[in-house]
Amino acid sequence: MSTLWQAVLAEWAKLWSVRSTWWCLAFAPVLMVVTALTLGGASATDALRDGRTGVRVAASEPVVSSTSFVQFVLVALAMLVITSEYSSGSIRVTLQATPVRGAVLAGKALVVGPVMFGVGVLSGAVATGLVFAVLSGDLFGGLVVLPIGEVVADLLGVGVFAALVSVMTLGVGAAMRSAAGTLTVVFMLLMGLPLMLLMTGSQVALDVSMRMPMFAGLAFMGSTDNLTGGPIPYSAGEGLAWLLAWTAAALAAGYAVLRRRDA
Repeated sequence: MSTLWQAVLAEWAKLWSVRSTWWCLAFAPVLMVVTALTLGGASATDALRDGRTGVRVAASEPVVSSTSFVQFVLVALAMLVITSEYSSGSIRVTLQATPVRGAVLAGKALVVGPVMFGVGVLSGAVATGLVFAVLSGDLFGGLVVLPIGEVVADLLGVGVFAALVSVMTLGVGAAMRSAAGTLTVVFMLLMGLPLMLLMTGSQVALDVSMRMPMFAGLAFMGSTDNLTGGPIPYSAGEGLAWLLAWTAAALAAGYAVLRRRDA
């Protein structure tokens, strides 16, 4: 059995053996449903108030927007996958069992990524169904619809975004080695720094902000709102490229620290 496969099996077993995994996975769809219903209801109400009765909103559209909030639940879980081992000292056992440190990080990523993809897709599907059930009636003028092709594309986009943000967090966690440091860095990358750059009013700062992970993910998922009332100025493909670049950079940083420093 290869070293990498052994690492994947070990990380899979560890992930499901702690309560924090179950709590985070249970809370993600709940938060997504609540946020998507709130955003979807607000969009439909605004459309009715403005007389835009010909507008149709896909039930998955507010779900995409809700990922800006739900991502932090997934970040918390991905962070704990690595930082909890440093805080408890069990990272020594992990590295003794798998001496190839690149395999340790790869094993964690190969578990975290697919699990978070599934969580994103399933949470999005539940939220989309409930948004359609609640907001498609006459009360909201039938503005919320369920175009299957668009919904499937949105849900897959949510899953990919959830997976990449979680793997990025894993890389940051391997570099920072502490929950507090990881949470601070990831929050600044996803929300704090982009919003601060937007507030400067500088075009250069705006361009930089638009290419940070949160806006790159929104562009990839098809959202056009950059929180300033204007569109995100590039395509879904470029958004995915930027998101992959941030994830790769975080993993590279995590691997560099994991390789050079003792547990």
